[in-house]
Amino acid sequence: MEAGTDHRPAGAPPALLDRVAAALAVAGGLLILGAAGVVVVSVVRRWAGSQPIPGDFELVQMATAVAVFAFLPYCQLRRGNIAVDTFTARLPAPVNAVLDASWDLVYAVSMGLMAWCLLNGTAEMLRNGTTTMVLGLAVWPAIAACMTLAAVLAVTACVSGLRLIAGRRP
Repeated sequence: MEAGTDHRPAGAPPALLDRVAAALAVAGGLLILGAAGVVVVSVVRRWAGSQPIPGDFELVQMATAVAVFAFLPYCQLRRGNIAVDTFTARLPAPVNAVLDASWDLVYAVSMGLMAWCLLNGTAEMLRNGTTTMVLGLAVWPAIAACMTLAAVLAVTACVSGLRLIAGRRP
């Protein structure tokens, strides 16, 4: 099956998770556009008058981290992650579906573990009051956002694995 094809019945609305993943991807795209805008403005200000945006790199770092996590659920549902099928390409489709679903579940467990670690990181940053160096922004909200998005990705990976088992490819 081609990546990006949708095999729902004609006219069927996308599932809630599909809509959430698409909305998160759009939000991530807007966040990256905002970060790019900060970079452009900062560079122009630096070039024009030696007055870059203070802490521009801090804003871009946090925005990029959150945006990457925002893109991943949509990528997972569309089977957009890189897959190497050198040894499985000749296997029957049902066998490949089970193998792919198994890897989706491994991915889900990995992202669940990452979400748990990010939860601990969020709690520690909140407890310590850690802030960015230049702007003094609290770090914990960005980590909490990444934690939430990693949890959404874990659920998404489970759902995509279950969809493969049920014979539904994206």
